[in-house]
Amino acid sequence: MTPRILLVFLCFSVSLPGRDVQPKPAEPFFEKYVGHLAPVTPKLLLQKDDKLAICGDSITEQKMYSRILETYLTACLPELNVTCRQYGWSGEQAGGFLARMKNDVLRFKPTIATTCYGMNDHQYVPFKEEIGAAYRQNQTAIVRMFKEAGARVVLGSSGTIHSVPSWVKTATGTWEDLNLSLLQLRNIDIEIAETEKVAFADVYWPMLVGSRAAVQKYGDGFHLEGGDGVHPGWAGQVVMAAAFLQGMGVDGNLGEISIDLGANSVVAIGGHESLGFANGELKLRSARFPLSSPGGDVAKDDNMKAGIALIDFHSKFNRLTLKVAHAPAARYAVKWGTESKEFTAEALAKGINLAAKFENHPLNEAWQKIWNAVGSKQEFETHQIKGLFHGPEGAADLEATVAKSEVEHAKRAGALRASYAPVEHSLTLTPLP
Repeated sequence: MTPRILLVFLCFSVSLPGRDVQPKPAEPFFEKYVGHLAPVTPKLLLQKDDKLAICGDSITEQKMYSRILETYLTACLPELNVTCRQYGWSGEQAGGFLARMKNDVLRFKPTIATTCYGMNDHQYVPFKEEIGAAYRQNQTAIVRMFKEAGARVVLGSSGTIHSVPSWVKTATGTWEDLNLSLLQLRNIDIEIAETEKVAFADVYWPMLVGSRAAVQKYGDGFHLEGGDGVHPGWAGQVVMAAAFLQGMGVDGNLGEISIDLGANSVVAIGGHESLGFANGELKLRSARFPLSSPGGDVAKDDNMKAGIALIDFHSKFNRLTLKVAHAPAARYAVKWGTESKEFTAEALAKGINLAAKFENHPLNEAWQKIWNAVGSKQEFETHQIKGLFHGPEGAADLEATVAKSEVEHAKRAGALRASYAPVEHSLTLTPLP
């Protein structure tokens, strides 16, 4: 039985007084992990022209899940025109962010914010009530300050660890002790989200379950939480990005292309337009580009492809569907870009996810242009906040530093806007004998 099947089917629940608990795989490994049931965001939380603040500690400052998020929102939901800034700060706890959020974040008037704290807040020790109380107080204050500023909030939990970090000299307990401590902080986050009526992004539980599934499938050398046990590589960062997309209520439908071979007609919706269909060739213009990560090893923890496969990212958040009705042949070759795949007429009638089936497709380049521009902008954002606002220039004249640095930020934001443009491409259906 595969780990994915294990995750889906072999689940059981235990009791927590007065509340539902998170289902978990029926395996002794998970016996001690008792988590509150994560609330679900029922509809899209994002609004047109939103300004998203992505906040967190060193895991956010890695500019990996934040880069996936911003590229996804730009490429997959361009009609919303969401702009983003990342505010990651290495070593930060929730209380540290609370102290700087007015100066560093609220001055830019975000309309929605994600947070990801807890890893440093748990202090790398077994759970203590006083640590939990301080975390609850600081997280609640952060949420309320965002709300008072008019911003919606997606309160994210921390992820998990797979080893006690060697650089934390005050760390005590086993890695399991620390993961159980982080679980308590996750549960607190859920309670805050419910009380304050904000959204929740469950980073912890998918990392916990996904890490175990990956080890079972790929061996002990696969570290979803990263080589140092704390900072995830690209596989883990995909899991994190997915948690925040889910917390924002993103449904992952990137459009549908329906071909009726009986009527020789095409309907393209959700950001895609038919430019003509003749002799089995469909010409399209697409304004949405699915997440792209061609190449790489699905069994390597520092590869996006591994995270995509582990949590089935394509089916959840990356669905570009092709449907073919009234196909006279039993099988067809579908060519999209340089790749050609064979499908039965039955499969085509039900619909295939082009983003999942084709790795080297013609929308990859468009995604990559946005990806590069986001990377450049987010790199500057770290320098702007940490190097300038909190550096000698900011100490001498903060408002002048803000104004000067915003000129450079505007250039990079402009380059990001310029990196996006709809793409014309073609898709060919060929009947097979």
